[in-house]
Amino acid sequence: MATFLFDQIIFGPVHSRRLGVSLGINLLPTDRKICNFDCIYCECGLNPTKGEKTKLPTRQEVFENLKNKLTDLRDKKSLPDVITFAGNGEPTIHPEFAGIIDDTVELRNKICPSAAISVLSNATMLHKPEIIEALKKVDQNILKLDSGLEQTINIFNRPNKKIPIEILIDQLAQFKGRLIIQSMFTRGEINGKMVDNTQEEDLEAWITCIAKIRPEMVMIYTIERDTPFDGLKKVPLTELNQIAAKISDLGIITQISG
Repeated sequence: MATFLFDQIIFGPVHSRRLGVSLGINLLPTDRKICNFDCIYCECGLNPTKGEKTKLPTRQEVFENLKNKLTDLRDKKSLPDVITFAGNGEPTIHPEFAGIIDDTVELRNKICPSAAISVLSNATMLHKPEIIEALKKVDQNILKLDSGLEQTINIFNRPNKKIPIEILIDQLAQFKGRLIIQSMFTRGEINGKMVDNTQEEDLEAWITCIAKIRPEMVMIYTIERDTPFDGLKKVPLTELNQIAAKISDLGIITQISG
């Protein structure tokens, strides 16, 4: 299927099914994806196999672009509900991520204090103390966990460097509940092999992990846009509701996007 890239540092605002009216920040190049995951369902497509090194936007460039955009939206009386770090890959791999978060908090407080700041991350950089501290400063620290089984994570997310599930859960638990887990559920056929993270073994392991992490919320969703593989299918809303009910039984809030 066709996929797309974000062609600007600051993009939107767009309507997010999970976050509301969202102004996006892309800390990656505007002409290619850079990520330490290569998820089978990524709307930005697969990681490029070859290509020249592309320069990342600098901290100053992000600051100036965000300042100008927020000022323009304020003048038009159309400020966003949320400022979201997303874009063409994993935002926390940017070497100036922590400083950019500080700048974003400053601009938000000055120009649109009612907006939340969100980060959509794959949770791969939580071994770095500065990333942990930066994520603690945002309003919605949204971290990915698509399964409680390493083999399924390796199939779905295809990480550059594999992280043992026990270490990942410990890293997520160190936020002491001040995080949101986002989990994508899908199934289908890829290169002649069936993939499915809604099977009983997967769900039981995932629920056990959620119980250990104790996030303030779990975002449960399925594919909505084009993905790199035609064989992937949406999981019906009825099944997503059944999955959500198991998390609600733990006393944890859920948000479902079908």
